[in-house]
Amino acid sequence: MKKIISVVGARPNFMKLAPFIRAIEAHNSSHTPDIQHILVHTGQHYDVRMSDTFFRSLGIPDPDINLEIGSGTHAEQVGQTMIAFEKVLRREKPDWVVVVGDVNATLACSVTAKKEHVKCCHIEAGLRSGDLKMPEEINRLVTDRLSDLLFTPDPLSGENLKKEGVPDEKIRFVGNIMIDTLEANREKASQLPIEGIIRDNLIPGTNPTFSTLSSRLSHLPFGIVTLHRPSNVDTPEILAHLVNFLADEVCDLMLLFWPIHPRTRKNAMDFGLWDKLIATPNLFLLEPINYHEMLRLNMDAKIMLTDSGGLQEECTVLGTPCLTLRWNTERPVTLREHGGASVLVGNNIELIRKEYLATLSQERKPERPALWDGKTAGRIVKSLMESA
Repeated sequence: MKKIISVVGARPNFMKLAPFIRAIEAHNSSHTPDIQHILVHTGQHYDVRMSDTFFRSLGIPDPDINLEIGSGTHAEQVGQTMIAFEKVLRREKPDWVVVVGDVNATLACSVTAKKEHVKCCHIEAGLRSGDLKMPEEINRLVTDRLSDLLFTPDPLSGENLKKEGVPDEKIRFVGNIMIDTLEANREKASQLPIEGIIRDNLIPGTNPTFSTLSSRLSHLPFGIVTLHRPSNVDTPEILAHLVNFLADEVCDLMLLFWPIHPRTRKNAMDFGLWDKLIATPNLFLLEPINYHEMLRLNMDAKIMLTDSGGLQEECTVLGTPCLTLRWNTERPVTLREHGGASVLVGNNIELIRKEYLATLSQERKPERPALWDGKTAGRIVKSLMESA
């Protein structure tokens, strides 16, 4: 029997770990020796809407251990997580630690595992933006350098690792585990009514009201926007330019649904932009929505404007034209030059406007990169069981 500890810390991890847990359950139902699995939640996302609802909607069991780290600076989160996770490792003595993605919990737990001489594997390894100003890039580099097994989502990621000197025997091309989650939840999401999603999540006191939605949906397309990265929302001038473009130009042509991140909402208020947002016709400001609700909106959206890496991937498979509000991406396989649905536009309004207007005439074109087939988690579990 192998004992495996898997770690989640923030919302993007939840969507990646759900299929891994199901694959372990499937393995245990048909194989011996069984896998003893322990789920550790570091508590990096502690807000109910940002964490608990995702566990429930994706069918993730309650964590066996919650480190309850909460908010803080990068150093505080990493340091406190290492201190708490070290105690878990010394008590549980696992054979493997499994980390996913690129959040602070990923870095902290991979470092701690190696210091405790526990083998570590990284799901979603090899992603590189080349931007060392992004804390996520530091997390990726360190985690991949320390990990004993590196599970990559696409061939480009594997090439990144080889260029950094990682030996071939550590690299496993298994596909994109995020697409496992998409395929497992596509049917459930498709049954959700769009109007119900907006009604249940509309921020009270904002304009337009829900009562106007039905008539507008009948004759206007809709787009989706998500913004959370510091490069877009922490500088008053940049956020103001983005808000003005969305409110004055995008909302002039379509409805816009904006599940607004707590960080972005706070900054919009602090920077004096909130009044404009809540007064904009055709702009529906929403609380953070769950995975199925976002997937449902993405299925029918005319366009996605986002700085989220995971949504770039989903847009590629769903065929939703996507403007990625970043200057670089660790997921180049999602870009149009590689057959994906996304184009990088940064936060330059002239470039955003140009690509936005060009994208409006584009039709949906779903693409499925190699091994983005919904079976990645099974390949990961099989590889882990075959490894010493």
